[in-house]
Formats: sequence, structure tokens, C-alpha cells
Amino acid sequence: MLLDRLTNIFIFIYTVCAVILCFRKDGRWDRSAGLYSLRFFTILSNLFAGIAAFLVAITLPRSPYWIWLAKYIAASSVTVTFLTVMVFLGPALGYKAMLSGRDFYLHLCGPLLTLLSFVFLERFYTLPFSTTLLGVIPVIVYGLVYLFEVVVWQRWDDFYGYNKNGKWLVSMAAMYAGSFLVCVIVRALYNW
Repeated sequence: MLLDRLTNIFIFIYTVCAVILCFRKDGRWDRSAGLYSLRFFTILSNLFAGIAAFLVAITLPRSPYWIWLAKYIAASSVTVTFLTVMVFLGPALGYKAMLSGRDFYLHLCGPLLTLLSFVFLERFYTLPFSTTLLGVIPVIVYGLVYLFEVVVWQRWDDFYGYNKNGKWLVSMAAMYAGSFLVCVIVRALYNW
């Protein structure tokens, strides 16, 4: 229990610090840069994971079901972030760029700590297959927002490259299927 509490406090503190760094540009506070960073699934999924980790830390030794479920959804979300960086963005944009500075925590350490703490330290309840569908909700919601902002309204640039050559439908289908698979794997690891 102590290891779980310390891990979750670490996740929360480092997430807060990483997000605060998003509001700094050229050594100064920059509100617009911070707000711009809230467009990225990386930031949103890590914020969710940080909040879930905080809630778990303050409700141990056995967190309420809804907090535990939030941690599962958050762990699945940041695992999607991690795998997207490792499989898609890292090869496309370079791992050095993807794993430097605060992104080292947001793309690698935070997601792995969140996943490992949930799978190995928070075996409070059973994880039925039906909860797998809940784990996909953040990716579905973000995918729809991204679709409207990039393709329909064209207010955001296609920073993830999901609409390259007009193939947004293929990208969305792949992200939804991939995130569902991640949720199934996280569930399998938890129940193992």
C-alpha cells in the first residue's frame, strides 16, 4: 500500500509539473502556449491520469469503485499515448523530439508508471470485459473533437498527421480499434 500511495503521489506531482511547464515559453509564463498544449491528447490523458492517481492516493487502502475505474480508464488512455508515440510519432518525428524534456515524462515515464501501478498495485476489484468499452471513451471523444477541429472546421492544423492525404477515416478507425485493443490488453494484464 505504501508503494502504491508513493507511486500515485509521484504521478500526480510530476504530471502537475509537466503541465505547468507547458505554460512556459522562452523562460517566461505564456498562457497561450499552455492553453494551446491542451489540444494534445498527450496532455489531456496525462492530466486525467494525474487526477486519477491523486484520488487513488488519498483513498487507499481500497479506493472506491468509481475512482478505481477512473484509474483503469486513465491507464488505458496514457497507454494509448505511449504506444502512439512509440509506434507512430517516434518513427515519423524522431524519438529524440518525442522523448526530450517534459515529453520524456508525458510520453514514457508517466504512462508506464500509471499502467504498472494500476496493473500490479491496485487489484481492488475484478475487471469485467464490459469495462473495456469504458476505456475507449476518451479516445472516441478526442477523436471526434480532432475530426471536427481539423477536418470539418479547419481551426487546428493536423499536428498528428491523421488527415494526411485525406485519410482521416482510416486514422480514426485505426485509433479506435487500437485503443480498444489496448483496453483489452490492460484488462488481461490486470486479471492475470
